[in-house]
Amino acid sequence: MAFNYDYYLRTDKMPTLWCWGCGDGIIMKAMIRAFAKLGWDKNDICIVSGIGCSGRFSSYIDANTVHTTHGRTVAYATGIKLANPDKHVIVVAGDGDGLAIGGNHTIHGARRNIDLNFVLINNFIYGLTNSQVSPTTPKGMWTVTTQYGNIDPTFDACDLAIGAGATFVGRESVSEPLKLERMFIKGFEHKGFSFFDVHSNCHVNLGRKNKMAKAKQNMDWIEENLISKAKWDKLSKEEQYKLKKEGKFPRGILHHVEEPEYCEEYYKMVEKVRGN
Repeated sequence: MAFNYDYYLRTDKMPTLWCWGCGDGIIMKAMIRAFAKLGWDKNDICIVSGIGCSGRFSSYIDANTVHTTHGRTVAYATGIKLANPDKHVIVVAGDGDGLAIGGNHTIHGARRNIDLNFVLINNFIYGLTNSQVSPTTPKGMWTVTTQYGNIDPTFDACDLAIGAGATFVGRESVSEPLKLERMFIKGFEHKGFSFFDVHSNCHVNLGRKNKMAKAKQNMDWIEENLISKAKWDKLSKEEQYKLKKEGKFPRGILHHVEEPEYCEEYYKMVEKVRGN
């Protein structure tokens, strides 16, 4: 079908409530372009979002949508996918929603290798609730709950997803929307748990107190901390470890393997129990 943003958007909800320059809009547009290039009918898509700025995805995308409780996106999405294995289920959550209160669900969704697409909008802060420290807030940064600088060590969401068993793991940023779109396409095509760590700007709540008050400044800082996978793979393990401690991470498709998918295994068990 011919591409049309309006086909996938609830235009009566526009303009969005996101802050000026927010990366969420870039991510949503890249996601919609991926849907279109894959030829997905919006009636075959289900967007599951949680609490936070990312929670508005289920308000703005015109598909089957569920706005869930804080940290429970993967739990809801698991039930939806098991009941509707032929549908494309997309989870959208922030770094606080997906890695703090919802970290346990993220781990077990990855472990099961259920065919969900988890888009983690990683802006390094609890943005909507006024700037509390999150699991991905860089060490030393100001937040309302770390006013003398964050002392938590740096956290790599992709390492968590790979270690937990996700079969597709990638990282990109809002500064490279076409690369982000291509990563979405490859991950959405994958049969299994796909995890996308999308680095996004929150210049209003993270940036203003950390010398990045403009969206471009925040985005430039994000880009400075991402290294292509080709360059990353040439580094020694010691060099990689040191860079991660400094808050620098590889970008691109970091892990892609084929393993049995949970829904298929579940329905095989159903047939076995029924004696078929």
